[in-house]
Formats: sequence, C-alpha cells, structure tokens
Amino acid sequence: MDTHQRLRQLLAERGWTKYQLSKKSGLSESTLANIFRRNSTPSIVTLESICKAFGITLSQFFAEGEMVELTPELRDLFDKWVSLTPEQKAAVYNMIIAFNNHN
Repeated sequence: MDTHQRLRQLLAERGWTKYQLSKKSGLSESTLANIFRRNSTPSIVTLESICKAFGITLSQFFAEGEMVELTPELRDLFDKWVSLTPEQKAAVYNMIIAFNNHN
C-alpha cells in the first residue's frame, strides 16, 4: 500500500475529513491538499505530524497487516520516552527488566 492509500484508509477508518486531519495534526489545509491533489509524497516531519494526529507511530503507518494502536497511557509513556537521554533510557529499561525478573 502506498502512502496516499494508507492516508485515505486511516481517514476512512476514523470517519475523518481532510479538514479534521488538518486541525488535529496542526498542518495547513494547503499542505494536505498538496499531498492529496498533487499526489506528492509528504516529508518525514509532515508524516510524523499526521501520525501523531492518528495516534500511531511511523512504524505503524508503514506496517503491513494488522495495526496496533497505542492506548492513551502507552502514547503518554512513548512521548516521555523519546525525550529521555540514552543514559536515562538505559536506566528505565534496566528498571523494567528488574521488575519483570522480580515477578
């Protein structure tokens, strides 16, 4: 499935219009119009904004087959995770491993 088909699929699944996607993603209507009308390929930054509006990751956007959406709790955790330093991520990861080994 190409990028444009995937965008249309996600819009249809949610019952959203392009206008709603514009408002939820913070992208201008003209940016989205260029993507759809001119069949242009969106930049990674634009796709990230679109994915954030849909509540999915770029990996989920391009995934084949069943898509797993993040719950609000997991999305919040993911948003906090990406702002951590590599050292902080390692510490959190080790703590999770320790919790899992303890059970």
